Amino acid sequence: MGLQTPLFAEHQRLGARIVPFGGWDMPLHYGSQLEEHHAVRRDAGLFDVSHMRVVDLSGPDAQAFLRGLLANDVARLQAQGKALYSCMLNPEGGVIDDLIVYLRDPPEAPTRYRLVVNAGTADKDLAWIRTQAQGQDLTIEPRTDLAMIAVQGPQARTKAATVMPDDLRDAALALAPFFAAEAGDWFVGRTGYTGEDGFELMLPATQVPQVWQALVAAGVQPCGLGARDTLRLEAGMNLYGQDMDEGTGPLESGLTWTVAFDPPERAFIGRPALEALKADPNRRRFVGLLLEGRGVLRGHQKVYCGGQEVGEITSGGFAPTLERSIAFARIAANAGTDCTVDIRGRQEPVQVTKTSFVRHGQALV
Repeated sequence: MGLQTPLFAEHQRLGARIVPFGGWDMPLHYGSQLEEHHAVRRDAGLFDVSHMRVVDLSGPDAQAFLRGLLANDVARLQAQGKALYSCMLNPEGGVIDDLIVYLRDPPEAPTRYRLVVNAGTADKDLAWIRTQAQGQDLTIEPRTDLAMIAVQGPQARTKAATVMPDDLRDAALALAPFFAAEAGDWFVGRTGYTGEDGFELMLPATQVPQVWQALVAAGVQPCGLGARDTLRLEAGMNLYGQDMDEGTGPLESGLTWTVAFDPPERAFIGRPALEALKADPNRRRFVGLLLEGRGVLRGHQKVYCGGQEVGEITSGGFAPTLERSIAFARIAANAGTDCTVDIRGRQEPVQVTKTSFVRHGQALV
């Protein structure tokens, strides 16, 4: 038995297939992964992400500390509620975790931030943050009293608003993408992991079952890890531990856009290693692959160009929206576009693409 979220009884009641994930017992699907995937692309889907960890940082040194801790620059958060996606690196430039950080104060007095980190790395992340924070004037507070659910899809915001407190609803509906609003113990971010619009709701764990039930009653489809994976793969969103890890950094994982090299004087953990790799013309590329024929692309399958092995798939699977198999791969810098993948001993041709395949329900390839 793994750890259980406050919604575990709801998953059982809805007949979910439960599987271990990052030390937690989580729903894989509620009967049909395919139907759950399409519900998010076409209407609204509901995800239990309470296994992820909310961590609040506050204090006079909070901004300076985070500017040194993260590869992206929290000084870019120039509005209260603004969110930033970043990797947290080790000195070698590998990824300890990828996370979202929200500014909870006006930018002229930035003393309070909220981080959302991955479930399987939460304890490791906290230990790393606390070690780096020694001597800093700040408070690190894991919010184990909060739980988190995500509502995603073209109708997600409208349906999610029906369960929000009156003093938060209008502010939440007025949010621009990658902003958050809060009232009392509720915190709502217009973010997600599916390539669709929607909200991520953080609220007291004791209230989550009732809110979940209300959303299901409002016609929001519960979705499990299976749909979450196919949705994020179609949307070109990385999964920690597959597409990047402590041995592989953002520049070789399609995440160069999350690294703030300017201003040049900002010293962040891993910067020297990233700058050396940035100058290396032989650093590997992170690309999308679209299978031209039949079959399924899977992680660790080898990629070939001109008969030579040039890399391997990091994440792959069937894309329900495209009705084709897609993948992310890390390949050599000089690899061409005429590539194949070894699928059970067969060399199957693939098209090299960008990693974003679907956004807002529309195919991009």
